[in-house]
Amino acid sequence: MNPYSCNRRATVSSRREFLTRSGLGFGGLALNCMLQAESARADAPAAAAYNPLRVKPPHFAAKAKSVIFIFLQGGPSQLETFDPKPELQKYDGQYLPPSYLKKGIGLAQIKAEESRLMGTRRVFRKHGQSGLEISDLFPKLSEFADDLAVIRSCYHESFIHGPAITIIHTGSLLMGQPSMGAWVLYGLGSETDNLPAYMVMADDYMRNSKSVIGSGFLPAVYQGTVLSTQGAALENLQPPGPVSQENQQAILSQLKQWNQRHLADRSDDSSLAARIRNYELAFRMQMAGPELIDLSREPGHINRLYGLDTQETANFGRMCLLSRRMVERGVRFVHLYNSDWDGHGECDKNHRENAIKTDGPVAGLLADLKQRGMLDSTLVVLAGEFGRTPIMQGKEGRDHSPYGFSVVMAGGGIKGGKAIGATDELGFYAAEDKVHVHDMHATMLELLGLDHHKLNVKVSGLEKRLTGVGEDGNHSVAKRLLAG
Repeated sequence: MNPYSCNRRATVSSRREFLTRSGLGFGGLALNCMLQAESARADAPAAAAYNPLRVKPPHFAAKAKSVIFIFLQGGPSQLETFDPKPELQKYDGQYLPPSYLKKGIGLAQIKAEESRLMGTRRVFRKHGQSGLEISDLFPKLSEFADDLAVIRSCYHESFIHGPAITIIHTGSLLMGQPSMGAWVLYGLGSETDNLPAYMVMADDYMRNSKSVIGSGFLPAVYQGTVLSTQGAALENLQPPGPVSQENQQAILSQLKQWNQRHLADRSDDSSLAARIRNYELAFRMQMAGPELIDLSREPGHINRLYGLDTQETANFGRMCLLSRRMVERGVRFVHLYNSDWDGHGECDKNHRENAIKTDGPVAGLLADLKQRGMLDSTLVVLAGEFGRTPIMQGKEGRDHSPYGFSVVMAGGGIKGGKAIGATDELGFYAAEDKVHVHDMHATMLELLGLDHHKLNVKVSGLEKRLTGVGEDGNHSVAKRLLAG
């Protein structure tokens, strides 16, 4: 007997028996990465837990409706990219003066006998009508200088990769907190019924695994969905061969009834609610998913714009092109990982190799969004987990520095061609208009129409939010980004 036939299904009388005996492999139908976080729980009403992705109005008029967050994993040096330091060039090869060490700001891991300064090998030039200074690592991105806002005074508290990546993604040094994307979905919901609203791609490995793209204590449905950049982007998009679309829909409808009955006695189980929605989403994705990742209909000039015709840029270029297609189809938050900017040795060589992979594709993304009229409604953010010190490490390398680094923003209503804040004369630490990571997050939320104070949830009686609840930070710089 065909195990997928209607007669076979008619002999099954319960949800448990159905899942045990059917052999339909619903774990395959529903994307594995969407069914994680078994232990996630949220203090939310049952109705909201079952439909947490409903579209919600922003707190106030929004400039942006979606985000493309480009994470330069490893920590790019601000001194080689967006923060020119002519004073540092004067002291190239000299030891840091003892008087500077005594300031004690951001110098905890530096020893006086190992404090030889290293100037950059890059050349900074003014670009566009604004004259924004950008290094020669980014010749194509520099063409969009008047669309870019560079925050040169970002900082946080950890110079270790793990906690630094965690705070950039979740606003906390502690693991297990909701990611930026999860908070955005919690605040605004999803504008697409056929695709995950939070999607993630990486051109190499992801530090901290998937913990920093999870939903934490929010409902599990808010976690990111990872698309592979090697082989099949989305697994199991094709339905099981013997099952017709009509039979599959009937099967899922019956399973939905049993699942809803099962959920009724477990209303606080957000992972169960997420699993139910993901069965349904997986079915719809069998139609929408292949169309999303099929780039064959993109014209040749678009493929060339993103660098798909060049070996060095093809992989990351495809990620950038897919991110535009995702936003175009209603995906709320797209997260791109680019590795690896960890220049402990030969920092300049490391950065040149990484810039070759990213400069053209990111510029192509901005050009494409702009010509389609999508840049004003799409916030594009370029950031690493920290910057680097002006001190030489090993063979012309630089160590980690979270005390002053650069973040670039474009789109989302931002008025570009400006630099906000500044590091000190040598580039060690944020010195003017300091912008904590919490401030960066508050700014992103404000551009999306969300008040970061109101975007909160109580967990075990404690208020939690992306921007923390302390007095440090929590001041959006959106007004300066939007001002002419």
